[in-house]
Amino acid sequence: MQILPVKRALISVTHKDGLAKLARFLDEKGVEIVSTGGTARLLQEQGIAVTRVSDVTGFPEILGGRVKTLHPHIHAGILADKDDPDHSGTMKELGINFFDLVCVNLYDFARAVADDADAREAVEKIDIGGPALLRASAKNFHSVCVLPDPGFYDPFMEMVQKKDGVDLAFRQETAAYTFEMTSSYDQMISRYLRKK
Repeated sequence: MQILPVKRALISVTHKDGLAKLARFLDEKGVEIVSTGGTARLLQEQGIAVTRVSDVTGFPEILGGRVKTLHPHIHAGILADKDDPDHSGTMKELGINFFDLVCVNLYDFARAVADDADAREAVEKIDIGGPALLRASAKNFHSVCVLPDPGFYDPFMEMVQKKDGVDLAFRQETAAYTFEMTSSYDQMISRYLRKK
């Protein structure tokens, strides 16, 4: 798929820079926004319509937020290949909707370590769901656009405004950035645990 129309987005971010502008843009374009916890609250406070992840999964966020997006109704929506009729058939059969955009950034592990958190506190800042969402959407860049950093928000909005969608080259660029970012994140955690 060369130009990907954006009709449904998953947004779950730690760093909120530029988020309200992006979400308002998506809302004005009629994009359904699915979101989690603090991100959903922030968007609702901005008057932006949000569907909570728990409404999509039919399951509450549990374990203090450790488990919220790790669910087939989320990951199938991200990983399904829109060009594969078998995937489309399975999605229809199971009543799962596709995602077109995944906007996620990660818990700030570096800050937790810089603040000299003890090991128990620091591990709570090791993001599990975020990297899973990022890697899934980056893998499936032919069918999904991933926005792993606020620096991509303006170019994304400009492209959607001009082309009514996101082109393949941009999706591949953000996918490559995503894998570099998640790799660096894992290396930072590994270094911390080895020092401890």
